[in-house]
Amino acid sequence: MKHMNVALFVPHEGCPRQCNFCNQRSISGQSRRLTANDIDKAVETSLRFQSPSPDFKREIAFFGGSFTAIERGYMLELLEAASKHIDGRNFTGIRISTRPDAVNKEICEILKHYGVTAVELGAQSMDDKVLKLNRRGHTAKDVADATNLISGCGFELGLQMMTGLYGSSPEESMETAQKIAALNPKTVRIYPTVVLRGTPLAGLLANGEYRPQTLREAVSLCASLLAFFFDEGIDVIRLGLHSGGDVEEGYIAGPYHPAFRELCESEIYLRKARQTLKNAGIERGPVKIFVTGSAVSQMTGQKRSNLTALKAEGYDCKVLPQTGLNRYEVYAGIQTT
Repeated sequence: MKHMNVALFVPHEGCPRQCNFCNQRSISGQSRRLTANDIDKAVETSLRFQSPSPDFKREIAFFGGSFTAIERGYMLELLEAASKHIDGRNFTGIRISTRPDAVNKEICEILKHYGVTAVELGAQSMDDKVLKLNRRGHTAKDVADATNLISGCGFELGLQMMTGLYGSSPEESMETAQKIAALNPKTVRIYPTVVLRGTPLAGLLANGEYRPQTLREAVSLCASLLAFFFDEGIDVIRLGLHSGGDVEEGYIAGPYHPAFRELCESEIYLRKARQTLKNAGIERGPVKIFVTGSAVSQMTGQKRSNLTALKAEGYDCKVLPQTGLNRYEVYAGIQTT
């Protein structure tokens, strides 16, 4: 089923603190307070460009701040404005993003009443030391407790994690992914940490206390995370920050790339191709690499980077589409013509 969010940002609304890495103004490109009229306009625009169909799921999504921690009257105002558009045809539900320590039974009952169908939690890490260093203000147990409540109330559960956090390591990120998978979310978002102006992390960078991931390091790690969640049957619905807004303007350092997911998927295909060639006993020479039709560009790599890498290893590769192959599945054969 195809899916689309009408994304509405509530920057810093409800956030009880500023985390080391956070500058919602840069991330969302928005600082003006969201209104009910803004919701109506966004809905109208969405309907003009996409007609409803049985295989199309459209949600109204509140992102940016900690939705369930904002002032109660304002939260209800936004939910009221969104809920009137939930009809099961044009819009199937409301998706909200919030903090693990801003969820309780009362909140869940309110969300249910207004038609909220999915709740995403900004876990970021499942390591208490890393959470503390980054001023998150919650613990890994808070994440687990909140997810149990959300799932128990029948909401679709989404979890968000970050790589390259201050005090983190690739090993910690993989452990976080494993702990997140054990909580059985339906969806996951993965955000490599970038340094933005106006954040405490920018000060740590300036003082030499923080070294951001390089793009190569982030791609390598996030490709492993993406492959892990794929094997676990968990959909990674976002990998890397959205391009646009004021991200580029506020960017100082770190692995930001407008096509970050594409880089990660290309890395997965390169690894799969190498393993397939090894398993087939093909040591060098002209070879055909077969992937599902939609993955030809990922297997080729940006600017043919994967083919260039394999060429340096002795392979002259031709990438071809093959029906019947699944995502991340690679088949290789010796090219005879």
